[in-house]
Amino acid sequence: MTTGRRGFLIAALAVAGGAGCGGRGRRSAALGPSPELSPATPSVSPAATMTPLSPEVPPLSDAARSAGFVDVRTVVPDGIIDLRYATSNNFTGAPLYPPDARCLVHETLAPGLATAAGVLRSQGVVLVFWDGYRPHEVQVKMFEVVSNPAWVARPGPYARSHESGRSVDVTIAGVQEQCPPERQVGGFCLLDMGTDLDDFSPRGMAYATDGVSAEAQANRARLRKAMMAGGFTPYSGEWWHFDGPGASIERPILDVPVV
Repeated sequence: MTTGRRGFLIAALAVAGGAGCGGRGRRSAALGPSPELSPATPSVSPAATMTPLSPEVPPLSDAARSAGFVDVRTVVPDGIIDLRYATSNNFTGAPLYPPDARCLVHETLAPGLATAAGVLRSQGVVLVFWDGYRPHEVQVKMFEVVSNPAWVARPGPYARSHESGRSVDVTIAGVQEQCPPERQVGGFCLLDMGTDLDDFSPRGMAYATDGVSAEAQANRARLRKAMMAGGFTPYSGEWWHFDGPGASIERPILDVPVV
């Protein structure tokens, strides 16, 4: 997100407030959902309106277009792209994507992401994208670091979920005073979700209660409701992972660069 776009969104939130207010693809687990909690009162300034901007997005590669991919920035212009796997701030401790990686998803996810972002936008918060399409070779590297299918899906002779561009890892951010440094992203503040991305503990499960504050549980429910409004299916094993239409279908392995 550019400084200009970030400033515009911060200003939009501030005006509204003054007016009266980047899975790891784990295998699915047979865990039932718990009752949704009522969203906690957010610690961000709610916005009455937030106009999406149209960032300058470079053209897709021929391979990406052939695979039916779109750049998330063309779908959710005010979303924050924070691809953790393009940095060392991930569970492997090393970058897995090039620094100029972009967040790609299959075009079938676009309408749902736009809907989910719209729901959150009306609440004065924005979607943060941690991951979308993930190349097969990256999944292989992840499994080499954590060779436990309970946490990282064993790479197979097919592509599904992240590897087919039909799953996303996301969270929420908004404007908040005195934001802890570790939660600052793109000029916004990540909402408290109880854990960070790729938390290898029971607290990372979507419906976890032990060790997860009531505020974090409510924020997770808030994210789930928005994503479900867009037709996404929550993955009970990871609060940040959502599957789009056709995510479980096994498809040929793709060779699409993330730049």
